[in-house]
Amino acid sequence: MIRAVIGSHPNSFRAILDRKKVSFFKFMKMATMSPAESGEFIVKNAKFVKVHEDGIKSLAKEVISGIQTKVIDVENFSQHEHHPKPSDPHAPNWIFLIDTLNFCFWTPGDATKWKVDGQTGYFSLCAAINRALKEGIDITNPAYYSKITLEELEKILRSDDGQTKAPLLPERVQCLHEVGKVLLEKYEGKFENCVKASNNSAVSLLKLVTEEFPCFRDEATFNGQRVSIYKRAQILVGDLWACYRGEGLGRFDDIDKITMFADYRVPQVLVHFKTMEYTDELMKLLNSNKLLENGCPEEVEIRGASIYVVERLKEVVLEELKANHPEISAKNVNAVLLDHFLWDYRRKHAAELEYIPFHKTISVYY
Repeated sequence: MIRAVIGSHPNSFRAILDRKKVSFFKFMKMATMSPAESGEFIVKNAKFVKVHEDGIKSLAKEVISGIQTKVIDVENFSQHEHHPKPSDPHAPNWIFLIDTLNFCFWTPGDATKWKVDGQTGYFSLCAAINRALKEGIDITNPAYYSKITLEELEKILRSDDGQTKAPLLPERVQCLHEVGKVLLEKYEGKFENCVKASNNSAVSLLKLVTEEFPCFRDEATFNGQRVSIYKRAQILVGDLWACYRGEGLGRFDDIDKITMFADYRVPQVLVHFKTMEYTDELMKLLNSNKLLENGCPEEVEIRGASIYVVERLKEVVLEELKANHPEISAKNVNAVLLDHFLWDYRRKHAAELEYIPFHKTISVYY
């Protein structure tokens, strides 16, 4: 009798335990995969994107050539006039601010592009922030931007023509308020304290950033599984590593765990090199210029496949260096530098790559 009561009553110990088991297994099923795990899972279940190993091997040759000619080099980050030097005291907060705002710069149709100092996209953002600093605006200080108004940010990001506005201004203000408040309340207003709390671990910093700052939590549900892309959070880690050349505040003993930064432009390069291919259905959709919803299967497949391809590219390059180029150090062969190479390639060959449509998604995540 007692056994029957224990096993059958809805509030019995066994019933409660069974419910907890169901909840636990449901939680485990929906636990978020890392970006690398997500890329592999997405490719295995993809319907719109195919990956080609031959294309990856072909691109690996371009990468090795880039390493030999110093096109791919950690020093390249600091060579750009808009980036801070490791000696700049405001560098950590500058990088954090930039990567908080580093999303959605593309312009629909024939609309006028937002330009600052003649730059477009990401570099126009850098130019605008640097201009504000020269004008005496304490823009890298979360005490300032945690309370910034729409009008203030619009003035800071004003374009060369005085008319064109930076896209998604209200969303950028919201992101600044969110991250600024957390930095002030928990990290004394210094992003470097977040970095120091991560104890030289890129994975730990990635976890901290995506947990503490929701606007960096670039995730989706794909084929019943919670997956992560973490474009801005990973580029934040990568930018710190590159700025400090992997030393000091930028020393991450597991930087190889960071994947590429899946956006809407690098996939064009990967398709161009035939490392991945879109189905006719997806190409038709992309050519229609229809906006894709953030988190939809087509968008997740493009970004997830990009991560997978660059992870495979990294493996192939390392194998080739070990087998045929012992004179080349493999120390800095990681997804951060491979992404820099691919992104720079797209900028240099923009006209050449226009035959490949890019997916258009309005999102704060990239």
